[in-house]
Amino acid sequence: MECDWEFEIAPDAPVIDGAWPRYVDLRQHPEHASHLPEADALPALAEALARLNAANSTVWTSKCDVWVPEVFDPDELDASPGQGTDALACYIDLLPAGDKWPTIDAIAKWCRELCVALRVRQMRQCRADLVVRRAFLAADHSGLGVTAYLSACGATSADARESLATAMGLFADAVRDS
Repeated sequence: MECDWEFEIAPDAPVIDGAWPRYVDLRQHPEHASHLPEADALPALAEALARLNAANSTVWTSKCDVWVPEVFDPDELDASPGQGTDALACYIDLLPAGDKWPTIDAIAKWCRELCVALRVRQMRQCRADLVVRRAFLAADHSGLGVTAYLSACGATSADARESLATAMGLFADAVRDS
């Protein structure tokens, strides 16, 4: 799987809000993942969210979304000729469970190691992009988080959906093992 990471922590950059008004605590209620509207668009997302929010996970999630990209580059997804016609993408905001990322160096190291773990997984037609952002972990606590963008393509929209579903599972496994 293709993977890369970067920092976006400037004062005007987007932030991750772990205390937003419609937040669903999947750590306490993993069964609610299948009721999210985003899971209707990509059922594999519910399974990945449940795994990412498991009691033994080093992260928890605050937001996610699924969409059809207007424009994408099949080469960036390592697609074979003819396999880059349709695409599907999602993002998941990841926040640390406990003191997982106490410093910028710690979160950078985690992102580098996760990229290595994903790159060794043999899967074409998909990629993950990790963006380190400032995060509000609770109403009175801030820190750092990661927005994980996953995208996949295929010869049809069903193929793209299947590739993204597989990528979501690989991603959740790699995060669990990190």
